[in-house]
Amino acid sequence: MWKFLGVVAIALTIFACEKLTLVSAPTATAPVIVKLSSWAANPAEQKLLRQVLNDFETQHPGIKVKHEVINDQYMDVMKTRFVGEAAPDVFYLDVFEAPFLMSQDVLEPLEAYIKPEFDLADFQQTLLDSFKYQNHIYGLPKDYSTLALFYNKQAFAAANLSSPPTTWDELRSDSKQLTVDRNRDGRIDQYGFGEIPELARQAYKIKAFGGQLVTENGYAAFASETGLQGLQLAVDQYQKDRTSAQKSDVGTNSGSEMFGQGKAAMVIEGNWAIPYLTETFPKLEFATAEVPSINDKKGTMAFTVAYVMNKQAKHKAEAWELMSYLTGKEGMQKWTATGFALPTRKSVASNLGYEKDLMRSPFVTGVDYAIPWQAGKYSAVIMNNFDNQFVSAMLGQQPLKQAMVRSQTEANKQIQAME
Repeated sequence: MWKFLGVVAIALTIFACEKLTLVSAPTATAPVIVKLSSWAANPAEQKLLRQVLNDFETQHPGIKVKHEVINDQYMDVMKTRFVGEAAPDVFYLDVFEAPFLMSQDVLEPLEAYIKPEFDLADFQQTLLDSFKYQNHIYGLPKDYSTLALFYNKQAFAAANLSSPPTTWDELRSDSKQLTVDRNRDGRIDQYGFGEIPELARQAYKIKAFGGQLVTENGYAAFASETGLQGLQLAVDQYQKDRTSAQKSDVGTNSGSEMFGQGKAAMVIEGNWAIPYLTETFPKLEFATAEVPSINDKKGTMAFTVAYVMNKQAKHKAEAWELMSYLTGKEGMQKWTATGFALPTRKSVASNLGYEKDLMRSPFVTGVDYAIPWQAGKYSAVIMNNFDNQFVSAMLGQQPLKQAMVRSQTEANKQIQAME
C-alpha cells in the first residue's frame, strides 16, 4: 500500500514538473503581418518584387509581408478602400496621383521615422520633393524614368546624319531627311519623328517658354500664350512639315512600337522602352540621347512611384521597416539592378554604373532638370480635358488656341464643381 502511494506520489511530482515546464516555456510569437499593395507591369517585375520581399522577410523574421497585386483600376480600388477603412499598410503611389491623396489626410507623415543613417540626402531631390506636402514627407520614391530621345542608327546612317539632334530646330530639320516615301506613291514608309500628343509628353514643351500647367490654387493654366508656343512646335511639325506621325497613323499601340517597327526614326520615350525594344526587335540598332532643348532650355518629364504608409496602419513600426528596406540602399539596388527601372538613390545609380551606361545615362542626366508628372490635386481632370482637345488640334480640326482655351475652360469648370 505504501509502495503504491509512493509510486503515485512520484508520478504526481513528474506530472507537476512537466506542467510547470509547459507553463514556463517561452512560446513562439506569430510574425506581424504587413499588408502591401502594388501593381505589376509584367510577370518578371512581379517575380522580382517577390524576391526582394523574401529577402526582407529573411532579415526580419518577425515580419511577414502579405503582398497584393492590383493591375485593374488600381487607384480607384485604393480610394474605395480608404473610404471603407480597408486600405493596406503600405502601397504604391504614382507621382501623378500624389498631390490629391497627400491633401486628404490619409497618409502617414514619415519625418518621425527617418533617421540619419537612412541617408535621405541620397535621393534625387526632384523626385523626393514630388512627395512632399505642407512641409511633410509622405512618400519615398522607389524608382523612376525620365524621357529621352531614341534614334534609329541605321536610319540616321542612310540619311547621312552622324549624330542625334540637340535642339528642337535640329530635330525638325533631321526629321525631314529621315521621312521616307520609298515607293514614291505618296505613302510615307518612315516618318522622321513619332509624336505622342498626351499632356504627359507635352508638359515640358509648355514650360519651355514660361507656361504653366496649373495655377497655385490648382486650376488649369496651359492655354496661356507662352504655353501655346511650345505646343505649336508639335502642331507645325505634324501639319506643315508632315514629318511626324501619331501611333494611330501607322497602326501601332505605342511610341516604342512605332519606333521598333521602323515607322518612325526617332521617338521620345522612357527607360522602359529599352528592354522592350531589345527583346521585341533584336535586330534594331538604336541609341539614346537627351531630349533636344527648346528655347535654349533643357526639358524632360520625370515619372516616379513612391512607397507610402496608410495613416491608419495597425503596425506602423513594422510598416516603416518594410518601406525603409525597399527604398534603402540594399533593397533598391536589388530592385533596380536589372535595369528596367532607375534607382532614385544617387549612390545606387553610381554603384550600378547607370551614369556611365551609354543607353541609360541620358535618363540619369535628365533627372536634374526634369518636370515631375503632376498637375495639381485635380491632375486627372486637367489631363483628360487636355488630351481630348489637343488631338483635335493636331489633326487640324480646330485651331490650337481654340482647342486649348476650350479644354482649359472645361477643366476649370469641373474643378470648381469638385471643390
